[in-house]
Amino acid sequence: MTTDNQKKQKLTGQCLCGAIAYEIEGKLGLIVNCHCSKCRRWHGAAFRTRAAIASKQFNWLRGEEHLSKYTDTTSHITKTFCSICGSNLISYHAKQPEYIGLPLGGLEQDPDARPTMNVFVGSKAPWYDICDGLPQHDEWPPGGPDAVRTAKE
Repeated sequence: MTTDNQKKQKLTGQCLCGAIAYEIEGKLGLIVNCHCSKCRRWHGAAFRTRAAIASKQFNWLRGEEHLSKYTDTTSHITKTFCSICGSNLISYHAKQPEYIGLPLGGLEQDPDARPTMNVFVGSKAPWYDICDGLPQHDEWPPGGPDAVRTAKE
């Protein structure tokens, strides 16, 4: 017999217009607030709150035909977004396709986890003061990119 606590967590999310929807099965990996200039530009905000998940946890439910992509040739990271409303969706690194960066803003449920740190605060927006009390790292945290980009299942 399976209890509610033993069931795998299932989260859903979608873009602003609802044309694209997705689901995640299982727990999210590390959640961080990224203050780098690329995340700020991509999200039009002071920072991007994102989690790492394994690619096998992620499934598009609808709207893949509306998915647009942008690949940053210097970082080899592909950002996806809705071609209709422009909502930011997942990102992935060409050298680590087994992991996905998931922005938490599109989730429809509480993921039952919270950000653990702020990264790239050395390039944060000068008009924003970080007041959340979480650890701050000027660049990558200990463990480097893998600490943020990979999910522990």
